[in-house]
Amino acid sequence: MATAVAALGACGLPRTGPTKSEINAGSVQRQGDAFVVRVNDRVTRATAVVPALGFDKAFQDGGLVGSDTIRAGDTLSISIWENVEDGILTSAGAPAVLDQVQVDGSGFIFIPYAGRVKASGNSPEAIRRIITRKLAEQTPDPQVTVRRTAGDGATVSITGSVGGQGVYPIERPTRTLNAMLARAGGVSIEPEIAKVKVIRGAKSGEIWFNDLFRHPEMNIALRGGDRILVEADTRSFTALGATGAQNRVGFASQTLSAVEAIAQVGGLSAASADPTGVFVLRNEVSEIANSVLGRNDLIGPQRMVYVLNMTEANGLFLSRDFVIRDGDTVYVTEAPYTQWSKVLSALTGTLSTAGSISALNQSLSSK
Repeated sequence: MATAVAALGACGLPRTGPTKSEINAGSVQRQGDAFVVRVNDRVTRATAVVPALGFDKAFQDGGLVGSDTIRAGDTLSISIWENVEDGILTSAGAPAVLDQVQVDGSGFIFIPYAGRVKASGNSPEAIRRIITRKLAEQTPDPQVTVRRTAGDGATVSITGSVGGQGVYPIERPTRTLNAMLARAGGVSIEPEIAKVKVIRGAKSGEIWFNDLFRHPEMNIALRGGDRILVEADTRSFTALGATGAQNRVGFASQTLSAVEAIAQVGGLSAASADPTGVFVLRNEVSEIANSVLGRNDLIGPQRMVYVLNMTEANGLFLSRDFVIRDGDTVYVTEAPYTQWSKVLSALTGTLSTAGSISALNQSLSSK
């Protein structure tokens, strides 16, 4: 019997991956190429690195754009009344309406009998005074109104996971990032995993959507030409071994612990998992690796295997505090009895098959 068990074990029975002892055998301490580290409170603190997103000082210090400041690309609606029956632009008291007058690339507009008028950098009121002064030289007491309408020079484009993608004007109610997102229908994905990226010329900044509410200083003022992209978090980890599912899994929240990662894939397999053998495999940057191992001589990324024992009194707390990062592999080993059960099943199946063949041979011989 013992010989049969040994023979079956040597044949390599099916399993989900390496055993706990095989992983430990690959440690640097045993001439392997990975550091196997037992997780404790110090390790959880040293490895608790969450990607920091936010806008730099240049984005944060930008003041609100005056809703009355005209820029190249804006369009204006101009109405002119003249205090005479037959004016140079009007007749019988009806105003001359110049609609959709666009500010050219040099910042000017053209008004008949007033010529080229500098609009960029001025408010509608300042432009009104300039036009009034120029027309007054040719017609008595002209009355002018200037109104800014949406134009190419005061718009932002919004794409990605929002209620309504498109080009939106920067107006008084939509001069900040959060207000503009609201105008676009808000985010259409889970807010917890939504990221907002703002591209301004050659510069860009990115922030978690929820941080716009947690940190009001990140609700930056917008500028004409800004491009806003809303997308889901692209981070993921891989779950292998004795878990409810073996798959590549996206993060369901901004921060993800080992316990939450295991829960996302259905938890530990009740039939086969070894809760003392939960491993997190990661290529760790040298700064964190040195801190974890209490040394300062490591250079470049290091292969690290973090070990969690969820049966210890503090095990679940450590698993709750240990942060999973992008690209991690979470591997749960099988319990020792699982492999033994496979051996017994294979052995009893083999003996049963052998008995059946023997009975068949005897039956055939008797005929």
